Amino acid sequence: MRILIAEDEKRASRGLRNLIMMASDKHEVVGEAADGKEAFELMKLLEPDVVFTDIKMPYMDGISLIRAARAQDMKTKFVIISAYEEFELARQAISLGVTDYLVKPLVPEDIEDIIHRLEEHSSVVWDKENRDLKSRYPNAHPLILKAMHIIECSYASKISQKDLAADLGVSAEYFSYLFSRDVGENFSRFLRRYRIEKAQELLLEGEISKDEVLYSVGFSDPKYFNKCFKEETGVNVTEFIKARR
Repeated sequence: MRILIAEDEKRASRGLRNLIMMASDKHEVVGEAADGKEAFELMKLLEPDVVFTDIKMPYMDGISLIRAARAQDMKTKFVIISAYEEFELARQAISLGVTDYLVKPLVPEDIEDIIHRLEEHSSVVWDKENRDLKSRYPNAHPLILKAMHIIECSYASKISQKDLAADLGVSAEYFSYLFSRDVGENFSRFLRRYRIEKAQELLLEGEISKDEVLYSVGFSDPKYFNKCFKEETGVNVTEFIKARR
């Protein structure tokens, strides 16, 4: 994960960099900006995955920076840093798609928690171009691309490899061969993984209860769903939700 820091106080910027590096050695702080305008230019140049930004900065404040990035359709995630008295302003930033906020003074535990959530969030939430299954396998056979479209539209319903092959006008054996060759795994394994990915999206959105999610992604047996969910994610549904609160 590539991280950019936007903070006008040099000491605070250096301290945040150190806390980020202490939290995980898997990430890189690719740049530090002393004001919002400089941060915006660095974003275009460095394309960071995450920007930690103070709200109050010279030339362009944190809120304006986020608005500018959204206007350019940048997919960068933002973490707001604010003083206590700016808390309400930080809350407003959530409507702009801010991932989270930190209240000064920063402490190692807060940074570790944010980094962990960013890692988990990045593992299951795709950007717009990756939401389209066909774009994930651009060189696949045309029949497989058609199958991907059907899966996207019908994953919540019963789908079998045999029926899908019949709909596409080929034998189940030939479809199985093409699918494994172009996707890199068999159909049932792919479908199960895709359904769990969609379940994770629904759980993150929080618009339906966790008990209804399994039915919304094509499962009918809660025990089997929970088994598949843990095998794919390494945690159970309750642990997954708790990690994001």
